[in-house]
Amino acid sequence: MRKESFIQPDPQSWMEKFHFSIPIKVRYCETDMLGHVNNVSYFMYFEQGRIEYFENIGLFDEIFGEEQIAVVADLECQYLAQMYRSDKVVLHVRVAKIGRSSLDVEYAIIASDMLKAAGRGAIVLIDKKSGKSTPIPDDVREAIASFEGIGMPQQPNS
Repeated sequence: MRKESFIQPDPQSWMEKFHFSIPIKVRYCETDMLGHVNNVSYFMYFEQGRIEYFENIGLFDEIFGEEQIAVVADLECQYLAQMYRSDKVVLHVRVAKIGRSSLDVEYAIIASDMLKAAGRGAIVLIDKKSGKSTPIPDDVREAIASFEGIGMPQQPNS
């Protein structure tokens, strides 16, 4: 069963939505016997990019603070082309949607000027004491919306 792609409306237009990227150095231990980047390595790249994204916009302490922490609720990767240790890799990260207590994050891995993989996932802000989801603070919402150039979603009445 093939899932509908989140790369919409087309790869080039989708890539234009990203405002943050980092270089990724593929290590030998992240490859298989044929020299391909191992499928699990992509998820490590996503995590690295997600952390650096929040550090870059000054939200690391707000997202991973003393009272709350962001946890991965779901994560997927669409492998589009083979990638090798010698490839010059750039990871692009963006927040595509801001929910009440969650953020939809998208990832694009480019190597040799080609989209090699795309990912998406949701992270949820969790209260450390209760273990339950907690609303994303307004200042965090505003910082992400401003960085991404997206409108602020309406807060549902609680």
